[in-house]
Amino acid sequence: MIRRTGRSAMLSLGLTTVALCMWSPGMAGQTQPQPGPETKEPPSLVTRVGDTGFVQVYADSFKGLSPEQQLDAYWLSMAAIAVNPIAFDQNSSYGLSLKHLLESIITHPDGIDPAVLKKITDYAMLFWGNHGNHNAFTSRKFLPEFTPDELRPAAQQALKNGAPIGGDRHSPEVVDSMLSVLQRAIFDPDFQPMLTEKNPPNGQDPLQASGNNYYSGITLKDLAGFTEHYALNSRLVNRNGQLIEEVYRAGTPDGSVPPGRYAHELGLAIDDLQHALPYAPESQKKVINDLIRYYQTGERPDWIQCGIDWVQDRTNPDFSNGFVEVYKDARGQKGAIQGFVTVVDEQMNKMMTGFAANASYFEQKAPWDAKYKNPHPNPPIVNADETTVETGDFDVTTIGDNLPNEDEIHEKYGSKSFIFTGSIRALNSATGTKVAEEFANSQAEIDRAKKYGDLAENLFTAMHEVIGHGSGKMNPKLTAEPASYLKEYYSTLEETRADLMALWNFFDPKLVDMGVMPTYDVAKTAYDSEARAALVQLREVPTGDTIEEDHRRGTQLIVNYIRDKTGAIQPVTRDGKVYMIVTNYSKMREGVGMLLSELMRIKAEGDYDAAKALITQYGIHFNTAWRDQVVARYKALDLPTHWVGINPELELHQGSGGQPDTVTISYPRDFAQQQLLYSKIEGERRTN
Repeated sequence: MIRRTGRSAMLSLGLTTVALCMWSPGMAGQTQPQPGPETKEPPSLVTRVGDTGFVQVYADSFKGLSPEQQLDAYWLSMAAIAVNPIAFDQNSSYGLSLKHLLESIITHPDGIDPAVLKKITDYAMLFWGNHGNHNAFTSRKFLPEFTPDELRPAAQQALKNGAPIGGDRHSPEVVDSMLSVLQRAIFDPDFQPMLTEKNPPNGQDPLQASGNNYYSGITLKDLAGFTEHYALNSRLVNRNGQLIEEVYRAGTPDGSVPPGRYAHELGLAIDDLQHALPYAPESQKKVINDLIRYYQTGERPDWIQCGIDWVQDRTNPDFSNGFVEVYKDARGQKGAIQGFVTVVDEQMNKMMTGFAANASYFEQKAPWDAKYKNPHPNPPIVNADETTVETGDFDVTTIGDNLPNEDEIHEKYGSKSFIFTGSIRALNSATGTKVAEEFANSQAEIDRAKKYGDLAENLFTAMHEVIGHGSGKMNPKLTAEPASYLKEYYSTLEETRADLMALWNFFDPKLVDMGVMPTYDVAKTAYDSEARAALVQLREVPTGDTIEEDHRRGTQLIVNYIRDKTGAIQPVTRDGKVYMIVTNYSKMREGVGMLLSELMRIKAEGDYDAAKALITQYGIHFNTAWRDQVVARYKALDLPTHWVGINPELELHQGSGGQPDTVTISYPRDFAQQQLLYSKIEGERRTN
């Protein structure tokens, strides 16, 4: 699972979903950026479109890899790029057609009105960055600044310039037909307004209200009594009253398993994975061959075997490729495609390994009932990493992750946890100290954030991933994954539980004994940040009064529960501005323990009704007057609200014998050109 920026953020590798951390400027404090291991990088913020900032991610640790490791990383990165188009189709049935149209116009611009071309390019930047025309965080649809009357002549001119709009049937009539089909998807704010709508208004069906492409013609009632064989990796459609699973798979070479949905993209990934095999050590070769088999068959046992072998593989570089996180599915079942490749950041790695070594201690010190404590926790493999590529559903705001997500794997074999240090540095570089200075209530709080913000954030992420997601024990009566019992509330509950485990342990003297925390002022900084984040993150939902994103729901749940039960967090108004402050740190920890204990019970018992009641009461709705004020205050800071990462670029070089022998890394600082390059690579491979 993932931890995302905003206080911290987690990610997931090619398995189901356990933990993800996400970065956000309301979290600890935005201190000045730290340079990478070898060189000082230029400022990460490259450009912005509206409230979205585009940041360059660096991976200086790549230079320290051996030539074989670099070649391994190259081909694994190519496999991540190969599956990237799948995300556009999963997010919308119109996604790939709109992507093709936008890219055709941008790459054939001669004669197009420059002002219109600028509007189309800006829209495309946001479209690429979100893998569709819904904001990845808020789930809300965004609209272009250009009009239908501006788009049509631009598309027709691109066609005259040789753009392949419509493929083999390209003609002005085909372009008009395509624009007619895409009209509502692009311009109508009331057509598929939400990517994911888990709690739609007026009794609407969540699957019908969600704009994503995991279901076609399906309602929740249709699924009563229906058992999915490919719950994670299929699209479910209603064909003449019959429910059909369109399985994501490439098919086997012998034809015994036929190709399925995304066969082309998965086939390209398989080819890249096969190229990586000669450079991978034996343990990673097992993982790669497992993943190839899974992509061919689509069968869950093959996915589970891949997860088991992946957990036991300690290769550097490491990678994730698969249908992993289920946040975008209103049912919490369908996995979104993602790909990333990591290189160990040795300077940050010691912190992660320290928490893994003490996993048993933290498990036994947890505040929940003893019957839910694992007497022999299997601590995850932990690494601080930089990424050479992030594609699909994985993005720069994911700063921490714990995988695999399947309890059947990590309870028996353990899990792996990551802190994505390149993302943390890029985001902190782009934001600086402005947010803490605006939203902290006192100079003492600001000073702590500046001094200890980065450390508090790193500790939070490490504990969330290592001793958060991997903790606890299920009631033996549960015969399936907890997610199948808790359904649409599982992801929110699990991310909240991992956050609470981190908050609970900040005041444990073990952190001082381990040498990772010099003073309890770091713990106070983390608690201040949690309270502040509940207010600052409201800027991400500029309309309505409902939060859909699971990590953000978790922050609201924590802060609102503690306000209600202990009074240790309170809003205060000063000079007409509202602040969310901690009034009593020991009482706040008491509230953390109360909620953590209850969430562990809910997960262990599969108590759907209790999960629904807690999250509905404390995690979904918010004070819109506060939101409006926060939006105005944040806007005055002139900082982006949302973030998109620009990947490093790896280039393969041939030796004298024509065989690949070296890989170089560079930093393009041009998001549009990178996305067009990815599409060009995919297009060339499609025709070969």
